[in-house]
Amino acid sequence: MIQILLADDQTLLRSTFRMLIDSCDDMRVVAEAANGEEAVDLARQHRPDLVLMDVRMPVLDGLAATRRICSTPELAGTRVLILTTFETDEYVARALEAGASGFLGKDVTSEGLLAGVRTVVGGDALLSPSATRALIDRFLSSPAGPGGQPLGSLATLTDREREITALAAHGLSNQEIAERLVVSPLTVRTHIQRAMMKVRARDRAQLVVAAYQQGLVRVR
Repeated sequence: MIQILLADDQTLLRSTFRMLIDSCDDMRVVAEAANGEEAVDLARQHRPDLVLMDVRMPVLDGLAATRRICSTPELAGTRVLILTTFETDEYVARALEAGASGFLGKDVTSEGLLAGVRTVVGGDALLSPSATRALIDRFLSSPAGPGGQPLGSLATLTDREREITALAAHGLSNQEIAERLVVSPLTVRTHIQRAMMKVRARDRAQLVVAAYQQGLVRVR
């Protein structure tokens, strides 16, 4: 069961998301926060699998709350999915730097929201092309990845893991990588997860950072 914390200052929006999420057999809302400070406190209390985080909130904004959650050791298993009205490079870069695993617009469809939750909880990053560009620009020259933690060496990866990591860094989904290499999506996901573990990457976004930082792939 995927446990979710909703963090948004709009009560109606939280109620709408709760109804949608609780209608699914494999996920449920464990708590709601109306500001970033509450989101951090409730995350520590409930240790959810995912925080659905608004950017603009009172007391403590969503980016600052994301940084606190992602830098808390006991919340290492908690992912943050950012909700935003508009996606700008600065918001994207700052959120990724704070440790967020992806973005969803507030106009997302019901299917898109649920798919996004499952994607991020599964260990993948939910990044648009503009988010990927911001990710590369922000961290390419830095020895640390999002969240400030040094990433491990790609030299520890097998040839297959390096090949799949490179394709992921070019923006291909697991399904697209599977079709190109004539393997199953599950096989691709397994290689990605092993690569993440070896590189000490929190999620797919950090693995992409490592691929660019260490020269496995180059900026086009």
